[in-house]
Order: sequence, then structure tokens, then C-alpha cells
Amino acid sequence: MSRRVPDDAGRGEAGRGDAGRRDTAIGLRPGRPSWPRRIGTWPAVAVTVVVLVAANLAMHHWTGPAGPVTAVVAGSLLLGVLRWAGGTWADAGLAPGTFARGSRWALALIGLVGAVYLVGALLPPTRPLFEDLRYAGMSGGELILRVLVLVPVGTVLLEEIAFRGVLYGLVRRARGTVWATAVSSVLFGLWHVLPSLRLATAKPALTTVFGDSAWGAWMAVLGAVLFTAAAGVLFCELRRRSGSLLAPMGLHWAVNALGYLAGFLLS
Repeated sequence: MSRRVPDDAGRGEAGRGDAGRRDTAIGLRPGRPSWPRRIGTWPAVAVTVVVLVAANLAMHHWTGPAGPVTAVVAGSLLLGVLRWAGGTWADAGLAPGTFARGSRWALALIGLVGAVYLVGALLPPTRPLFEDLRYAGMSGGELILRVLVLVPVGTVLLEEIAFRGVLYGLVRRARGTVWATAVSSVLFGLWHVLPSLRLATAKPALTTVFGDSAWGAWMAVLGAVLFTAAAGVLFCELRRRSGSLLAPMGLHWAVNALGYLAGFLLS
């Protein structure tokens, strides 16, 4: 398997070739090392996991503005880890030349998710899937805050930088696309253990399947981990095909934010 597999849409972009081009891609002068001592790929992956564990615990216990602030700080740290390991903006899916293509992918995916949600909300057999007790009593202002701030900044920004940007980019450079997708997606699934602890009782459709027992709660968590890991594979493939982190960001925002909107309107 190839040790370095460039993004399909990033051919000719920074991040390939000699060390001088790689340094230029992250704002450094050619021929100068990015750090005095560069860290290896797998130590960089380990540091990334440690940062994510700390961020996950903090965001699970903190509410309000602390969540988005934690996400921004953690995302910045992770990009620093990628740079420490010799990575580039292209490795993170953020090469400037890919923004236009990634934006087109993102807009198309947002429209697709919106159409699917609209049909699902209108059809009686699928409408109960959108009901969520966590939205009971939520005001319109709180909904707007979630859709425009908490989801894009507190969720999508960090998770995409971490899993489809830094982790995917690091592992792909060392072991190729298949390994990068597997590592990123498994860790993305595990990232959702804490957020899924009350899932079985919050969504009536899941309560009817798993019940409200402790066993049912953990089965719901397992289901959420497996589902999000599978979603991670899809997000990684979008990253690969588009060559840009903006494509999975668009789909991720649409699934979460439009899901909040549908749940709010139907609960």
C-alpha cells in the first residue's frame, strides 16, 4: 500500500513534492523546518486522541459558551499537532485551491438532506423518527443558537478538523486511504459514547425499541457508536472524492442542524 496518497481533487496543490513545497503550504519559507523536532505520525495520532478525550469530557460537562470555545481551542491544537508532524493544509483538507469545489459539494449535500428530511417529516410512517423529548420547551431563540452556533462551531468544526482533517491526514500519509478511513471512523464512533448516554429515553422511537432500562440505554449507545462509525466512513469518502474538508462539513451540519429543526417543529 502506498505510503502517501494525495487527495484526488488536490492534484497539483501544495502538500506534494519536496519538503520546500510542503513547508510553503503551511506558511513557512522553503527549506526551513516547521518545528525544531518533528514528531512522528503515530505519536501525533496519540496526542490527537488525548486532546479529543479531554475535549469530549469537557464538552460533556460544560454548557453554554464553554462548548464552542472548547471546540475552537481543541481544533486549533489539533491543527498544531498536524503541523508538528510535518503535515500541510492539504493533508487537513483545507488547501485553498479546494475551497470552491468543496463548497459546491457542501451546498449540494445540504439541499439533499433538506429534501430527505422534508419528505420524512411529512410522511406519517417516518414522522415519529424526528420526535425528540430534548426539544420540549425549547424556544425559537434557543433553536437558532443551536443551528447557527452550537452545531457549526461546537460540533461540526471540531469533529471534522479532528476526524476527517487531522486524523485522516496523518494516517493517510503513513498507511493510505483504507487505514485512514478505518482509524478515523472507529474513533469517530467512540467519540459519541458520552453524547448517547440518554438517547434511548430522549427519543420515543428508540424507547419503544430499547426500553428505558440500563441494558436498553447501553444498547442504544452501542447502536449510536456503530451508526456514527458508519457515517464516518461516508464522511471520509466525501473528503477523499471532493479533496476538501468543506464537503463533509456541509453534510455534517445539515444532518445535525436540520435534524434539530425537524425535531423542534414536530415535538
